[in-house]
Amino acid sequence: MGTGIASILLHNLPYNAIWLYWLSVIIFCLNVVLFISFFAISVVRYTMFPGIFTAMIQHPAQSLFMGTFPMGLATIINMIVFVCVPSWGQGAVILAWSLWWIDVAVALASCFYLPFIIIYVHKSDLSTMTAAWLLPIVATIVAAASGGIVAEVLPNPQHALWTIITSYVLWGTGFPMAMIVLTIYFHRLTVHHLPPREVIVSVFLPLGPLGQGSFALMQLGKVALRVFPPTNAFQMEDMGKIFYAVGHLASLIIWGFGLVWFFFALASVSRSKFPFNMGWWGFTFPIGVYAVATCTLAEHLPSAFFRNLGTIFSVAVVLLWAGIATETARRAYTGQIFFAPCVQGYERDVAAKMVEKRQGSVTAENPGSA
Repeated sequence: MGTGIASILLHNLPYNAIWLYWLSVIIFCLNVVLFISFFAISVVRYTMFPGIFTAMIQHPAQSLFMGTFPMGLATIINMIVFVCVPSWGQGAVILAWSLWWIDVAVALASCFYLPFIIIYVHKSDLSTMTAAWLLPIVATIVAAASGGIVAEVLPNPQHALWTIITSYVLWGTGFPMAMIVLTIYFHRLTVHHLPPREVIVSVFLPLGPLGQGSFALMQLGKVALRVFPPTNAFQMEDMGKIFYAVGHLASLIIWGFGLVWFFFALASVSRSKFPFNMGWWGFTFPIGVYAVATCTLAEHLPSAFFRNLGTIFSVAVVLLWAGIATETARRAYTGQIFFAPCVQGYERDVAAKMVEKRQGSVTAENPGSA
């Protein structure tokens, strides 16, 4: 997600240059390699040790990160539209649309199932809650935003209409739920104060649904303005204009709400000394999608203020990505960065079963010992 948003920001930077474009392409290719590699590793891992997947799903914290899979795929889909479609034409459009439907299915599964696991399986305590609860929910908002980008290049207006309507439904499944979680999270902060320093970076995660939710409404409204009239959607001549106007009004309000959480996040991390861990990647994507919303506002208003602010946000995210990626690579080489909490429980279960099996074997061989 962090690598993908860095490539998108460089590609869409308000003040751009040809070398920035090629840099975005290089990071995009790196993102594809990382995604395929990690996906293949995960498949091998869960195939060889099937019990780890169950342990991961039942873990109250690690299971939430399943939502990052469709969000990471969405960044690749977006860059396929930005980079590959102009060069490869219709084949790239079909690829992007096909991948988007896969992304939709996985995002819906994440948004529906994982929050239910929190309700049904986990014994949650308000004091231990973090903004990571947003991760499985935000997946559908990200898919909705990607749907708006894909719909813009679909040559068939009817296909574009299906994509737009699906994207609005996806936005409706994710954004209101995200607001509910933000309410609970704000209550948690006021009652139990800041999260532990190990997970303090999670205070930036609320920028994810707000930034992507704002961008999604602008992008979908922009495409609806073009697609609704020829398809006679909703059987009203000006319905596209209504969606466009309401979407931009709502997106501006949501962007303003994001400023509040941005301030909370900056104030929180400024009062904490926290060690480097994989949680630092929580800096990149939330701020990145908020930067995307800012740059999109600059394009549609138009506004030099939002253009300059979007550029500052974008450059900051790319620099953060470069620093965090460098430190992650260094610690990955030494093995210091790898830690899977669910594996500890899995290993304990396996050890307990082996002990029970040995005891059963001893009892069977020596019935009198019982």
